[in-house]
Amino acid sequence: MNLWRKLACVVLATVMCAAIAANWLAPAGYAKQYREATDAPPSHAHWLGTDEIGRDRFARVLYGTRISLLLAPAAALLSTLMAALIGGLAGYLGGIWARIAMAVTDLFLSLPWLFLLITARALMPLNVSPLFSVTVTFLLLGLLGWTTAARVLCTTAGAIRSADFVRQARALGISGRRLFWIQVMPNLKPVLYAQFWISIPVFILSEANLGILGLGVAEPLPSWGSLLKELESLVSVGEEPWKFVPLVLLVLVVMSFQLLLSAREEVAA
Repeated sequence: MNLWRKLACVVLATVMCAAIAANWLAPAGYAKQYREATDAPPSHAHWLGTDEIGRDRFARVLYGTRISLLLAPAAALLSTLMAALIGGLAGYLGGIWARIAMAVTDLFLSLPWLFLLITARALMPLNVSPLFSVTVTFLLLGLLGWTTAARVLCTTAGAIRSADFVRQARALGISGRRLFWIQVMPNLKPVLYAQFWISIPVFILSEANLGILGLGVAEPLPSWGSLLKELESLVSVGEEPWKFVPLVLLVLVVMSFQLLLSAREEVAA
């Protein structure tokens, strides 16, 4: 598994570096239209051809990868912080606070949160700016994706609360917020890290689902979801295989995250 973990790291590092270097690798940008070469096949000038309005697909793949790979971790960080605040604090306080937190979490888990995302995104005007749509899309992902992590953190914090070292800290006169930040939170860090890394591929796939439905990042800004939407008009797999590059990248990145998470679980075990 160590070899697979190294391969996953190489894949993620390569894809991330290419996305960050999009300005240099594709200086023309993702929105420039080559009207004389609309829906063109791959060529020396356009490595992945152009789309139906003449935009370079290679540039759009690079910039779309940047959007998905940079903002999915931001959404994961927001959801993890919310989970720590709600679940971790409720588990530490125990009693009625833990019951209230779990009731709210159960309510959120019983709702189809992907449909909530679709509804919230659909309520936005169609003419929103691309930057605003990016911010709102990943903000919604972060605000609605904290529930599963909160349950895990609440249970873990409850177990830490009754641990011997916490009781010893209370006996020494440490209590309240200081005890939570000094004793509880450091012991929640491994769980927080795990929930953060688990959330990233989940949010990448969620944004892709929204983009396929036309409710993700607004045009002309690309994302993996909007790029995958082009596959809807594809007649056969072998007709235009270069259009599958975003799908291949998505699968490789998600698989790489899964391999890294599996490796972390083996080390922890």
